[in-house]
Amino acid sequence: MKTAELTSNNNYFEDFKVGEVLRHRRGKTIEPTENVVITNMVMNTASGHFDELVMRDTMFKKRLQFGGVTASLIIGMSSQDTSENALAELAMTNIRFKEPVFHGDTLYAYTEVLEKLDSERADAGIVVFHHWGVNQDDKIVFEGDRRVLVKKRSHWRQ
Repeated sequence: MKTAELTSNNNYFEDFKVGEVLRHRRGKTIEPTENVVITNMVMNTASGHFDELVMRDTMFKKRLQFGGVTASLIIGMSSQDTSENALAELAMTNIRFKEPVFHGDTLYAYTEVLEKLDSERADAGIVVFHHWGVNQDDKIVFEGDRRVLVKKRSHWRQ
């Protein structure tokens, strides 16, 4: 079996259209365990993620989801549609956390294709994506831009 047979037919460089907006299929409810495990793994010791008692006296009134987890989930939810044929992640810029995310919130991801660029490789091009995530109340909780080196069908799909 060829690798090309394992990936989708509609997410090669040629398939993306500037201005196109994608709504990614799956949502994800944030579980407390996910936040605690990943936050511990990256050694983020901020009490806002771990100490319910301390957080009761803040404007949030409860523990916050670590922004790194939020960003990872939104990018991850978009990956099947945007980077299944990626050769390299080139950059992430303009990262913004717009609203707090809490345990029990459900997130959904969207992507707009901002730009398509030639690369130094004949077999791939660069796609610039704008990703955003919303919570169950349709409030934008995350935004960020991502540059990805994506395979060209003309060279990879046989």
